[in-house]
Amino acid sequence: MSTWHDSRPARTPGLSAKEEILARLRTALEAPRRDAVTEAAEVPRRYARADDRSEGADAAKVRDLLVKRLEDYTATVHRTTPSRRGRAIAEALREAGSVIVPAGVPEDWLQEIPAGVLRDDGSAGPRELDRIDAVLTGCHTAIAATGTILLRSDDLSGRRAISLLPDLHVVVLESEQVVVGVPRAIQRMGEDPRAPWTMISGPSATSDIELSRVEGVHGPRRLHIVLVEPEPEPSPDPLPEETPSA
Repeated sequence: MSTWHDSRPARTPGLSAKEEILARLRTALEAPRRDAVTEAAEVPRRYARADDRSEGADAAKVRDLLVKRLEDYTATVHRTTPSRRGRAIAEALREAGSVIVPAGVPEDWLQEIPAGVLRDDGSAGPRELDRIDAVLTGCHTAIAATGTILLRSDDLSGRRAISLLPDLHVVVLESEQVVVGVPRAIQRMGEDPRAPWTMISGPSATSDIELSRVEGVHGPRRLHIVLVEPEPEPSPDPLPEETPSA
């Protein structure tokens, strides 16, 4: 035999169901909450912060983590050094017949590119941009933990349209732009809180209800990252051999 019984509260005589519900809501709202927060300083802040110890991790290991995340997203990473930056950019763009770049891209990035290069002046519309094979931009920040590239709409990253319509996007990433996690990236974004930001985690991809993967629907189908790392330390000169005594 079941021991269940209806324990719903009894109706107050003389009140309709609607009046009863509203009365209970008014009573509940008037009662002070035990967890009420009245001052900003009292807000619990137990989430990860930009000054966590992880931000002091070895820079080379952080870059390795970023590369792993990017490759998980099927992005192609070209690891290079400042002296070989131009060659790596040209390698990433070797199949492109036409390239558009933001106004602030340095000239030395373009010297070895075999394709025709157009500097964006804001006049190209969606149809014109769709006919361009590739876009080359800089970036603002890269998040190693999530494999995310942050673009700010400035002279180096360009307006959002040019990084969305060409089929290939090549991003030049300097080693000092790599951070460990999201909190530090948000802190860097706070330097220009009104800027339009674009976050990229791998090439554009989606899937239908049958999980058939489709690439290039919401942005570039191919993403190449040119990661510019510090020049390697020179090898120490070998010690001179001792001359045998007579």
